[in-house]
Amino acid sequence: MTVKLLMTWDIIPGREQEYFEFAVRDFIPSMQGLGLEPSDAWLTMYGSQPQILTAAQMPTLSELERVLDSPEWQGLLNRLLDYVENYKHKIVQARAGFQM
Repeated sequence: MTVKLLMTWDIIPGREQEYFEFAVRDFIPSMQGLGLEPSDAWLTMYGSQPQILTAAQMPTLSELERVLDSPEWQGLLNRLLDYVENYKHKIVQARAGFQM
């Protein structure tokens, strides 16, 4: 069963440019290097929802759990937290279309 890692966060005010550079140059390629397949990225323009929603897929729950427990993921997540706040994630069964 393919699973999705759904992640939400808000960019720290004043860090937007640095965040987007980090996301494109480091975060996404590093996720891919860990075997995560980016599948969605959404930016909230209006309302009181998290500013960013992004998702990545893995073929199985056990593979995703292995990645999330790895020191490489923890290091990448710690680097992300330099640029964002209110980080949350959840794991769901992958399906087509928008998931939150």
